[in-house]
Amino acid sequence: MLTSNRFSRVLLVAMFAIAALTLPFWAGDQYQLHLAALIAVYWVLISGLNIVVGFTGQLSIGHVGLLSIGSYGFCILVGKFGVDPYVAMAIAGALGGICGLGLGLPSLRLPGFYFAMATMAFALIVNEIILAQVDLTGGGIGLVGPLFPEPFDSPIGFYYLAAIIAAIATWLTWNIARSMWGKGLISIRDNPVTAQAVGVPVFRAKLVAFVFSGVLAGVSGALFASLQSYITPETFVFDLSMFFFVCIIIGGRGSIVGPFLGTVVLTALPEMVASLAKLGNFFYGLLLLIVVLVIPEGIGRMIQMIYERFRPRQIESMPIQPELPRLRHVLNTHTGDHDAIRMEHISKNFGGVAAVDDVSLTLSPHEVHGLIGPNGSGKTTMLNLLSGYYEPTTGSMLYRGEDFGNTTVQQRARMGIARTFQKPRLLPELTVLENAMVGAWSESTSGFMASALALPHVRAEDSVLRARAEELLHGVGLGAVMHRRANLLDHAQQRFLEIARGLALKPRFILLDEPAGGLTSVEIEHLGSVIRAISKSGVGVLLVEHHTDFVFRVCDKVTALNVGRMIQHGTSEQVRHDPEVIRVYLGA
Repeated sequence: MLTSNRFSRVLLVAMFAIAALTLPFWAGDQYQLHLAALIAVYWVLISGLNIVVGFTGQLSIGHVGLLSIGSYGFCILVGKFGVDPYVAMAIAGALGGICGLGLGLPSLRLPGFYFAMATMAFALIVNEIILAQVDLTGGGIGLVGPLFPEPFDSPIGFYYLAAIIAAIATWLTWNIARSMWGKGLISIRDNPVTAQAVGVPVFRAKLVAFVFSGVLAGVSGALFASLQSYITPETFVFDLSMFFFVCIIIGGRGSIVGPFLGTVVLTALPEMVASLAKLGNFFYGLLLLIVVLVIPEGIGRMIQMIYERFRPRQIESMPIQPELPRLRHVLNTHTGDHDAIRMEHISKNFGGVAAVDDVSLTLSPHEVHGLIGPNGSGKTTMLNLLSGYYEPTTGSMLYRGEDFGNTTVQQRARMGIARTFQKPRLLPELTVLENAMVGAWSESTSGFMASALALPHVRAEDSVLRARAEELLHGVGLGAVMHRRANLLDHAQQRFLEIARGLALKPRFILLDEPAGGLTSVEIEHLGSVIRAISKSGVGVLLVEHHTDFVFRVCDKVTALNVGRMIQHGTSEQVRHDPEVIRVYLGA
């Protein structure tokens, strides 16, 4: 039986399919058919670029260079070497991917603005190379765009070919958007720190997405050359690259439908204002300004908001009610006894300041270990050392006899070290359930292309991860709001969601950074019961917290720090009554 969401998607796809199939029969003239084919050709490129810009958050404004590589590659292969057009189109896609790899390897490490400048420089370089290689590219004269063989050699035939490839590109990107890869890419865009914490390989994920967009740009270039019949360097002006980028901005990030509608509107706009051709750029700018001011999240978000108005309203206030048996069941299914983590004589210096000075600490399974101390005592630094954001200056960090002090944040996640943050770091545009699923990134084994093709094992794995995330959300008390967007949660719900996300990683140890901050007394009681259930299931817990009564109530062991040094370690009672701890932190 179809759910309402799935029914809506099926209905939307059916409407698009019917419109695309019947368009040649109701198009007014050949030029309108040409315009529809051009929209399909552009969309092949923009759908891939949307994964880079809209999902990963990388500002690429030089995809016209990849388009021109695909176009010229296609024309040269078919026109000069007699390669079959379909094979040439595939090779053009491969050329786009290879060039995307060559561009992405050095430039994707750059911050956003500088990466955008690198892609723009790439487009300019490609154009200059085309002009210089006269024997191969025709220089300023250009090349003839070959036609595809029957039945795609007529305007109607080519339109159907472009529409089929555009549909395939849409299907691939739609699958990516809904997969664990899509959630991982959004985490890179919205919160790179969270992406690292759940094990997303940030650079590799950005590179794979960029190469994928290069392949689609190359295929789009082959179609573009055939549609245009003749190409020259002037065909691939920089304005075209900005056009691709603006289509995504107007459509809205994190959406597939929005950028497609942006492509349709902006491609058709010149025809709508044909009598005012000199003002074309003015209308582009005006439309962009209206979208930015009125619907800054884009057309896609506007459509979603309209759709949500017709859905049953959710109860605004939903108290947290942990279901501890479900939580213990899902954790006991996947965790057990593990070796302890031993931090021996750890120091961390920032210049001449010792944030942590010769601290030794042991985290054991089935144990809640509290870490207390005044502000500036080194508690968060200890968490960052354990989770991989910092490397120790001296000392060793051992797990199962091996030192892991120089491993990356992502490697710590794969080791089974999860964490929450002092200020909740959620992905606001994803639902509560999707946020929890992101925590299982390191558990996912599906590759990027397997996800794009929605292979059976990818769908099966997604179902398993989704079911586990649902159980965890019920366990921590968020089952009633799991389909709500994360940015609609109150502060307490955000805290518990971060814990659920950490548990989705199947951790051996979870590090909690002030989880009781801002909670009511009832919510703190629920938090304590959740933490105890986690530890009894075999997961070691390190709790950094300023609510000392809460710490002494739930922790088996407590370590007190002051100005980076350990001043006491022992049971809750021992630390609570230690004179030095009372003097520097607890007070009389």
